[in-house]
Amino acid sequence: MIRIKIRKNNQRFIVAEKKNFRLIFFAFVIGIIVGTAGSVFRLFLNNINNFRNTLYANALHSGVINWVFPILLGIIGITVSIFLVKKFAPETSGSGVQEIEGALDDIKPLRWKRVLPVKFIASLFSLGSGLLLGREGPTIQIGANIGKMIEDVSKEPKNETNPLVSAGAAAGLASAFNAPLAGIIFVIEEMHGHFKYTFYSVAAIMIASGTADFIVRALIGADPVIKMTIFSSPDISALWLFIILGIFLSLIGYLFNKLIILSLNFFSRISKTLFIISVVFVGLSVTIVGILNPDLIGGGYGTIRTVLDNSLTLKVLVVLFAGRLILTIFSYGTGVPGGIFAPLLALGVVFGMFFGNISHYYFPGLISQSGIFAVAGMAGIFASTVRAPLTGLVLAVEMTSNYEMILPLIITTVTASVITAQLGNQPIYTTLLERSLIKNKNIK
Repeated sequence: MIRIKIRKNNQRFIVAEKKNFRLIFFAFVIGIIVGTAGSVFRLFLNNINNFRNTLYANALHSGVINWVFPILLGIIGITVSIFLVKKFAPETSGSGVQEIEGALDDIKPLRWKRVLPVKFIASLFSLGSGLLLGREGPTIQIGANIGKMIEDVSKEPKNETNPLVSAGAAAGLASAFNAPLAGIIFVIEEMHGHFKYTFYSVAAIMIASGTADFIVRALIGADPVIKMTIFSSPDISALWLFIILGIFLSLIGYLFNKLIILSLNFFSRISKTLFIISVVFVGLSVTIVGILNPDLIGGGYGTIRTVLDNSLTLKVLVVLFAGRLILTIFSYGTGVPGGIFAPLLALGVVFGMFFGNISHYYFPGLISQSGIFAVAGMAGIFASTVRAPLTGLVLAVEMTSNYEMILPLIITTVTASVITAQLGNQPIYTTLLERSLIKNKNIK
């Protein structure tokens, strides 16, 4: 009897190990596919953005009559994106992270046959038009649906959906920002209520994220997404300033989340005619602003470079912050595909530099470079909006290579996330998922 029990236990162990090996193997495959798709997406988007910027530059120096083509191009891009989303795959609207969280809870389907082509193509139109949205939302949703595709094609058991989809999401974020650790932390931290935590599921997201990052670095390059000065850690006597910064960022995160929902509700409740007029107005506004000042539109990488490379006045920083905040809210509200990570990071850099300039003026002995607060601003605003302080910290460090800034970033992110939580600010993706479920229930 004892030998029979031992034999059965050994057989169960062998079966379990084979299943775990398959999970690891499929995570590796997902990383390769997501990394390749993410690289292609970024290359297409870079070419479209370069073409758009050339049009804007020509329009600015050739007279108002030459603004017609860029304006039409922007409006058409947004219109095509909205048409593809509404006609073929409504779940591709926005970042799509909330759809992934719903799928991990088995309350949302992952229709990868529709989502993959629609999200890819519609995102190129929406992001290429200059809307203030990021590429990370599309790559995360594309990655998660690739995970579901692998599960369906390989005929894996349904209970394997969670780790494969999670691995795809992590790989998607890694491929967007060259930030593999942030991809891993994002799934564990932001999706902790949805992600099924086991040793092998964590190993799967690590393998997928690392593999995707390797592919992107091989195809595009290994440079940090944001090239900036590498700062040394500020003196311990200046750390209290990062608490103050975190308090301000908690209020900004609270405001941002409320405005996002108000914008989505506005666009969803107005009539079809008014919706078309509003979309044309948004496209017209973004294009005109882009022609006059390209730093005010797009995902925000140009804005970040400008803020970091130039000594902008406080008034300019205020205008830049307010302009990007308003345009980001309206861009997301239209319902086109696009993420909020990059626009948020840009807002964090602008406000961080604003705060840093003031701090440097009043406390020159404590602060030698205002840019240290720009890095902290990136992490803090992410923590207050998404309520994922560790992900915000890791993103800021990986994207800028400022590893010595970890202590002030911890102070900023913890302060921002704790205070915004006390204000009753839910994580933005939790709010978006709840809103989506209520909307679907009302439709039915």
